[in-house]
Amino acid sequence: MTVPNGTHKTVPSRLFQIETPNLEDFKKICSQTTDKSTYPLAASIDHNIPIYDARTLDLQNTSLTTTQQDEWYHILSTGPGILVLKGMYDPTQYADTLNTTNQAFTSIITRERASSTKKGDHFAASGKNDRIWNSFSKHALEDPSSFINYYSNPWLRLVSETWLGPAYRVTAQVNVVKPGGAAQDSHRDYHLGFQDLQTCASFPRNIQLASQHLTLQGAVAHSDMPLQSGPTRFLPFSQTYEPGYLAWRREDFRAFFQEKYVALPLEFGDGLFFNPAVFHAAGANETEPTPDGGFHRKANLLQISSGLGKAMESIDVVPIVERCWGTLLERFKHAGEVDRGLENFVKAVADGYPFPTNLDKRPPAPNGMAPESEQEIIVRGLREGWGTERAVEELRKMRADSWA
Repeated sequence: MTVPNGTHKTVPSRLFQIETPNLEDFKKICSQTTDKSTYPLAASIDHNIPIYDARTLDLQNTSLTTTQQDEWYHILSTGPGILVLKGMYDPTQYADTLNTTNQAFTSIITRERASSTKKGDHFAASGKNDRIWNSFSKHALEDPSSFINYYSNPWLRLVSETWLGPAYRVTAQVNVVKPGGAAQDSHRDYHLGFQDLQTCASFPRNIQLASQHLTLQGAVAHSDMPLQSGPTRFLPFSQTYEPGYLAWRREDFRAFFQEKYVALPLEFGDGLFFNPAVFHAAGANETEPTPDGGFHRKANLLQISSGLGKAMESIDVVPIVERCWGTLLERFKHAGEVDRGLENFVKAVADGYPFPTNLDKRPPAPNGMAPESEQEIIVRGLREGWGTERAVEELRKMRADSWA
C-alpha cells in the first residue's frame, strides 16, 4: 500500500499469532472494577458481578425492560461479562416445574447410566459427573408438560434477545457434580473454545471477535450451590481481551486465573448468564461425601446460539413437536391465542431463521423476503388447529423442501 508521501504502509496480519497474548496486558484488563452506578437496575454488585432480582423487576413495563436489556448488553459486551438473575425460576412460582424437571433428569440419567455409556466433559476428567447431553430434547420427550413450562420462562427470552436478537436456538446439557468432582481447567467456550490451538489460530481476527457474539452461555441452578459445592469460577472483563482464544491454554494465564477468579453461591432456581469468551471453569465439589451420596451440585447448562450461526448440538424439532403438540394445542385453546408463554416456548424450541433453504421449492412468503421458519409454521398450525399428524407433516415437508 502506498500513501501520498510515497512511503509504504504494511498491511497488518489478519491473524493473531500464537505468541500474541501478553499476560501483562491481560492483567490490566482484568483489574477493572464494576461501578454500581453503571447498572442502576442491579440489586447489588458482588465480586464485580451484577446481581439482578427477577422477583422485583416488572416485565410488563416495556420502558424498564428496554433499559434492563441495555444494561445486560453492556455487561456482556464491554462490562464484566457475567450477570446473575436471582429468582429466574422463583420456587414460589416454579417449584413444581423445577421438581418435575429434576425428576425427569434423574430418570434420564438412570436410564443412560444403565447403558454403560461414559459421559465426557470438554474441560474436566469424566467419572464424577453425571451428564446429560442434549437435555433439551430428552427433557421434551421425557416430560412434555414440565418442558413446556420450563422453556416458556419470560426471563430466558429477555436475556436471549438481549444478546442474540429475535432469532436464536436453545440447547442444553445437564451437569450433576458429586462430592470429590474435580474443577475444570479455565477456558473460553463455543465456538472457538472447542478448537485446538493451531486450528483456532487459523481463524482471522474478525472471527475471533465475532464468535463470542453468536452464543450466550447460561446456567439454571437445579439445586442450591454453596461455594463449597463449586459453582462456576469467572474472571470478570476477560472477554474483552481480543486474543484470548489463543491465551486460555497457556499455563501463565491459567495460573493468573487460579489466583484471581471469583465465584458466587447460587440458590435453587437462580439463573446465570455470561459471554462465552469470559475465562471460566466449573469449580470442585468439596462437600463431604456421605453414605447417601452427599451433596450433588445440579445445573442445566444453556447454550443459546444466534440464528445466524450454528448451535453446538443438533436439535430435531419434529419429535419434540410430535410429543408436545397435544399439550400445546390444549394450552392454545385455553388461552384463545398464541399468548406470551406459548410464544416464548416456540422461540426456544423451533428455528426462527429459515435459511439455508431451496428457494425454488420454498419461495419467500407473500409480502416477505424469506419463506416460513419453523417457528412460523408451528404458530400457524396452532392458530389453524392442526392435529399432530399435520403439524409433523408440515415440518417434515419444510425440511425435505429445504434440501437442494
